[in-house]
Amino acid sequence: MKIVYWITTVALCAIMLYSAQMYFLNTEKIKGFFEFFNYPTYIVIPLAIAKVLGVIAIITNKIKWVKEWAYAGIFFDLVLASLAHHYAEHGIGLSVYAILILIVSYATGKKVRP
Repeated sequence: MKIVYWITTVALCAIMLYSAQMYFLNTEKIKGFFEFFNYPTYIVIPLAIAKVLGVIAIITNKIKWVKEWAYAGIFFDLVLASLAHHYAEHGIGLSVYAILILIVSYATGKKVRP
């Protein structure tokens, strides 16, 4: 159970950190995507910061309620990303698979890291 938890958690965190670094390093390109999806562009950098903070909250596991909010925030981010790509007719993207990874990480984490 611990192995499954850590594999899924590291995978989820890697996806979020990859996304955040894209937001930081390719801000104008990401803003273009946000405009295409009709999302406000002013949230690109704050969203990148939130992703990094969410990863820190999940990995450190110091404050339980913060970790719960981090999982919730990442879940909503992934759902909105999946819907945006679906409505843009991009097909199933990494965000859909990341939702499944998040669910497994969260469920196994409840048993492994109470």
